Amino acid sequence: MMDQKVFERLREIIYETSGITLSDQKITLVSTRLGKRLRALKLDSYEEYLKYLLNPNNNGELVSLLDVISTNVTSFFREDEHFEMTKKVVGEWLAEGQSRFRFWSAASSSGEEPYSLAMTLCEIFGNKKVDAKILGTDISTPVLQHCMQGVYTQQRVATIPPPLLQKYFTPLSGPDGEELWQVRPILQDMTVFRRTNLSTPPFPIKGPIDIVFCRNVMIYFDKDVRTRLVTEIFRVLRQGGYLFVGHSENLTSLKTDFQSVRPSIYRKM
Repeated sequence: MMDQKVFERLREIIYETSGITLSDQKITLVSTRLGKRLRALKLDSYEEYLKYLLNPNNNGELVSLLDVISTNVTSFFREDEHFEMTKKVVGEWLAEGQSRFRFWSAASSSGEEPYSLAMTLCEIFGNKKVDAKILGTDISTPVLQHCMQGVYTQQRVATIPPPLLQKYFTPLSGPDGEELWQVRPILQDMTVFRRTNLSTPPFPIKGPIDIVFCRNVMIYFDKDVRTRLVTEIFRVLRQGGYLFVGHSENLTSLKTDFQSVRPSIYRKM
């Protein structure tokens, strides 16, 4: 087990660089996840790892630390009420003559959320001429690489309605015969992915953004980090734009100008 003093120093580093807050109860989780880095670096103890991490010659290790600590749990069309709401409001905007649309998946993980959004938008737009782009951001470089590759296992695509799966994915055969699915160019052309640390605004996003998905990530942040993030989201959203947060999250404890539309859905008015 990791020494408490080592854990506390690592916890400080993780908070300072990512905004992720780790309670004392997370020492076992951190020990387990950092075991991968110890094996990769051929180190014998967590104390050695901390020294390695703090060595200026190994500054790239910080990214690897955040990669193993950050949690990436997602699925296609997770919390599907948000996608239904997207259909409704984007359909209204389209009917009003809007032709340029911008969206931000703030914690895109391995890509299921932004690609679910892309499928939703393609179904709304049909053959209409529109300028639509989705920005997907995450702090983890491996999951962003997964996003850009756009290849998913049969298990991962199980929550995609079959007609959409057939329309927007191409079946592949993996090296061991495993059935895989590749995102088609129509979705990939709509999306761009960038590494972003949500705890350190302002972000290089000009906006205005129509809808921001920032779901199931603020639960890892303390009030100060959440406040900075929500303030920055408010800045980049257009007037009348929407913020979707996770169903287990809300903005009630924060000082914000957002108006609540319904649980987990907010609007900039």
